[in-house]
Amino acid sequence: MPLEMNREVFITCAVTGSGATQDKSPHVPRSPKQIAQSAILAAKSGAAVVHCHVRDPETGAPSRDPGMFREVTDRIRDAEVDVVLNLTAGMGGDMVFGDVENPLPPVAGTDMAGATERVAHVAECRPEICTLDCGTMNFAESDYVMTNTPGTLTAMGRMMTELGVKPEIEAFDTGHLWYAKQLVADGVLEPNALVQLCMGVPWGAPDDLNTLMAMVNNIPAGWTFSAFGLGRHQMPMVAASVLAGGNVRVGLEDNLMLDRGVLAQNYQLVDRAVSLIENLGARVIGPAEVREKLGLVKRAPVGS
Repeated sequence: MPLEMNREVFITCAVTGSGATQDKSPHVPRSPKQIAQSAILAAKSGAAVVHCHVRDPETGAPSRDPGMFREVTDRIRDAEVDVVLNLTAGMGGDMVFGDVENPLPPVAGTDMAGATERVAHVAECRPEICTLDCGTMNFAESDYVMTNTPGTLTAMGRMMTELGVKPEIEAFDTGHLWYAKQLVADGVLEPNALVQLCMGVPWGAPDDLNTLMAMVNNIPAGWTFSAFGLGRHQMPMVAASVLAGGNVRVGLEDNLMLDRGVLAQNYQLVDRAVSLIENLGARVIGPAEVREKLGLVKRAPVGS
């Protein structure tokens, strides 16, 4: 297999995520203002795309509040730096079962919403990109299942396509890529799909190089991919993805540390990714080039 590295790389910064990291680092942004400020700094450091969740400003718990998404996106759009907006649509598919002898009814932490509700903030904010978690998976914790049925994915994918928002397929395993190809074959998603390879998330695809290449080799020609690793594997995955022909994602959603014992800020992780990419001999591209490459349309939000 020839080495065909990507020479023009875009960086996505995953700004805050929805995991229980809010008390592990003071740099994990909580409020819409903090999330937007962190995204803006990441963009100034070289991130062409910012991937945003929102959180309860007091507790840091994950939220689906459309008003907070609107505040985040308005603040980023009003900044002096240009950046491609990528909003999560993964919230609302969280199933937490009871104990192994009494799995039903589901317990605290369950958040199940219909397809239209899961996409409501996307319809209002009109980002260029939003995520589509392309499968159901046991996800880290013992009784938590990330739930995305084929019917739900078809409905959400159609809504995103009709809105003119490009779905970023979140592939946590090879079967997720298999179903993504079916969504394209069915006309739900456009043929020039965008994929994020989510490596090392228990219990999906492990973050070894063999598995990464198995994922890469399952991506059709004409699709664009990016990849990320968790924790200490974040920066090695930057290099691996570029060498495999892809783009990269860094940020506090996936990794809290800059170095051993040193807590990171988002812009610092972007700075390090820029350095790695450039030292490999590639060029970091900006938001305008990303829009052209991916066929993205920059739109104003509803009511503006």
